Amino acid sequence: MSVFDTLPPLRDVIADHGLRARKSMGQNFLLDLNLTSKIARQAGDLTGCDVLEIGPGPGGLTRGLLSEGARHVLAIEKDARCLPALAQVAAAYPERLTVLEGDALEIDPLVHLTPPIRVAANLPYNVGTELLVRWLTPKEWPPFWQSLTLMFQREVAERIVAAPGSKTYGRLAILAQWRSDARIVLQLPPEAFTPPPKVSSSVVHLTALAEPRFPADAQILSRVVAAAFNQRRKMLRAALKGVAPDIEDRLIAAGLKPTDRAEQVPLEGFCALARAVAQT
Repeated sequence: MSVFDTLPPLRDVIADHGLRARKSMGQNFLLDLNLTSKIARQAGDLTGCDVLEIGPGPGGLTRGLLSEGARHVLAIEKDARCLPALAQVAAAYPERLTVLEGDALEIDPLVHLTPPIRVAANLPYNVGTELLVRWLTPKEWPPFWQSLTLMFQREVAERIVAAPGSKTYGRLAILAQWRSDARIVLQLPPEAFTPPPKVSSSVVHLTALAEPRFPADAQILSRVVAAAFNQRRKMLRAALKGVAPDIEDRLIAAGLKPTDRAEQVPLEGFCALARAVAQT
């Protein structure tokens, strides 16, 4: 019998520790260990890798990552109620799991991780998008991670992989596809979770590129894209008027029409615009 099989079922763990999911913390627990192992496998070969997990809850995905061969898992959990359950997992996998209590938006995980590093998480709904943007826009590239395997609401996942011209195309698609290959690898219905959320979920796998697809400054690109899509129906010259006083000239310099709308502009066009805005 494997170490994985010696741990109690997650439903028992939740009952024993009184772990009712809290909506205020964006919690929805995934209890099917077959599914958590399947998600872990989507992260690729974990042998010899450290894995960062955000919001492990009672440890379902954590167990999957460890059983699939992760060298070491760093799990950051804000909910102190989950710590005893995670301690059980740590005891079953000696010296392979480190649990930090705290806010993932405030903790620097790199002091606890050794490359190569992958990120895998059923992200809490209330911080998932912000964490993704942070991981996609560091000042230096390549990033600390080789890949991100992340669960989101299906609507968010579709925004990450969207193509120009689609209703879901926007900031997340541009930032994700600029520096990574992104694809949806799993779909999960609401009934897979406890409690069932009102929406379906998807797992997105992002593989870091060695270099961005087109040159641009990450912070400027992020600012330009955020402004462009803040008012999707406006023409670019109106949506971006706060970015630069001569934005119409810079749009033309980037090869764009000031009368275009953001959803019409491909990734290459936004990168060209970020370069044009950066010029003094």
